[in-house]
Amino acid sequence: MAEQDVVDLLTAQHQQISTLLEQLRSGREDRQELFTELVRLLAVHESAEEEVVHPIAKRARFGAEEIVDARLDEENHAKRALAELYDLGVDHPDFASKIADLADAVADHAAHEEAEEFVLLRRQYSASQLEHLAGSVRAAEAVAPTRPHPHTGSSAAANLIAGPPLALFDRMRDAVRDWRSHS
Repeated sequence: MAEQDVVDLLTAQHQQISTLLEQLRSGREDRQELFTELVRLLAVHESAEEEVVHPIAKRARFGAEEIVDARLDEENHAKRALAELYDLGVDHPDFASKIADLADAVADHAAHEEAEEFVLLRRQYSASQLEHLAGSVRAAEAVAPTRPHPHTGSSAAANLIAGPPLALFDRMRDAVRDWRSHS
């Protein structure tokens, strides 16, 4: 059986993100827990895409740079919206409308990524290369920040330089938060 490739990995994560957003929009009781998971998943997903996937996709063929740049712009908007939601908190009166806006933007972004950028990857790279990229994405996610940091930039270089210290800080905050919630 073949290993999961990068397109399948990221598409599965898009589905997880979509499910979390839908659950948040439904007004469930455990929305703080759902939102915390959404923030973590989106932050590590986007960081890994910016660090690994987008630079590779830009090399796919002529015109790929425009496609990737459009996705990076969408991701920057999503980071700012997610950071704003994080600051507001799930109990804020504007949370429901803002999470709905974010859900719509994320769905559009994922659809564009899957229809354009992922198609470029499948056309340009072999199955073994795409499987190897999945491993690179998993490695990047393991050391990625768990919160949005919209002011750090979206380039691979920015993620490589700022990502590890921010990830360490974020993971320490996560550990304290988890400890407090269980104490």
